Amino acid sequence: MARMSCDLRFLLIPAAFMFIYIQMRLFQTQSQYADRLGSAIESENHCTSQMRGLIDEVSIKQSQIVALQDLKNRQDQELVQLKDLIHTFETIYNLFLLCIDQMPVAAVVIMACSRADYLARTVKSVLTYQSPVASKYPLFISQDGSDQAVKSKALSYNQLTYMQHLDFEPVITERPGELIAYYKIARHYKWALDQLFYKHKFSRVIILEDDMEIAPDFFDYFEAAANLMDRDKTIMAASSWNDNGQKQFVHDPYALYRSDFFPGLGWMLKRSTWDELSPKWPKAYPDDWLRLKENHKDRQFIRPEVCRTYNFGEHGSSLGQFFSQYLEPIKLNDVKVDWKAKDLGYLTEGNYTKYFSGLVRQARPIQGSDLVLKAQNIKGDVRIRYKDQAEFERIAGEFGIFEEWKDGVPRTAYKGVVVFRIQTTRRVFLVGPDSVMQLGIRNS
Repeated sequence: MARMSCDLRFLLIPAAFMFIYIQMRLFQTQSQYADRLGSAIESENHCTSQMRGLIDEVSIKQSQIVALQDLKNRQDQELVQLKDLIHTFETIYNLFLLCIDQMPVAAVVIMACSRADYLARTVKSVLTYQSPVASKYPLFISQDGSDQAVKSKALSYNQLTYMQHLDFEPVITERPGELIAYYKIARHYKWALDQLFYKHKFSRVIILEDDMEIAPDFFDYFEAAANLMDRDKTIMAASSWNDNGQKQFVHDPYALYRSDFFPGLGWMLKRSTWDELSPKWPKAYPDDWLRLKENHKDRQFIRPEVCRTYNFGEHGSSLGQFFSQYLEPIKLNDVKVDWKAKDLGYLTEGNYTKYFSGLVRQARPIQGSDLVLKAQNIKGDVRIRYKDQAEFERIAGEFGIFEEWKDGVPRTAYKGVVVFRIQTTRRVFLVGPDSVMQLGIRNS
């Protein structure tokens, strides 16, 4: 019995160690599981935190998407409104351009008196080219006096407005032997221009006489000239006429010049200029009056090389003076020049002197006798100096151009220089005694 008790004690010792070992292993395992569980819980918490961050980020993105969608919707609405606004603006702008295009460039007045047959020929020519642009160039006939044939002819046209100037005030000439007609013409011009500028409120007027035909590009030429006059206040008027425009002296239908000499015979002026001229308008000879320096005040006139008007009036107030020599041979332009496509900037005051002096400088100087023969035998442009009016008249007579001066200025001259062609494309420049200095040409 005691032996068995001893044996049991020996067995209990390993069992106790086994139990302790098992407990220690169990504790170790529990500790590992606890650590793993803690790590798992920490990982879970971290994942939960990340998930919440992602959920918050998604919520923010969703809010941003909603905001962007709202912004897009508003921008789409604004785009639609902007397109409507642009369409409205384009419509208004097109209407504005249409209105501008239809606004009168200038009134056109045909000055008539007692030549019904001449008037009919003039009106026929004008209507040929005016009808397509009638809204831009309203047409008037202004009759001086009461010739019934002229009045009936004028009233037979429904494309124009008729005006009648009745002046019963007696005419007293200032010098013996003067024609009364020139005084009546001056009165008629003043009355008609006052009517068109002040009663009808036109900003520009083109003056024609009842013995003129016009060129195909007459109206386009004057529209280009109007734009040029608006840019350059030193241009007093624009004319369709070249006094030396006879067939043998012209060549280039595109060439335009500035001139110190008023050409007349189909010309345009602005209301601002008429405001200045009307109060002091002369009793007679308005063309010559406009050629006086005290009236043009160093302003100049635009003229073409090839005339845009043709004067067929052999019978009239001037009694046919110079008609066969200077008027009948005039070349009327027959080329339809696209003036809207032409850059006329070279004609402005700041550019023209440089441009024209370059032409004169390049011309070959000639002198001595037989000037016409020399000019004909030289290739290229030539220039000829004259020392005074008498020498100019002699040289002009040799070539057959106008010899006339007015207030120190030869017809068509710019700074004393008269230019014309010599039956070819070549130019002849008659250069005055002070012209080189005025043009700034050195070593010439």
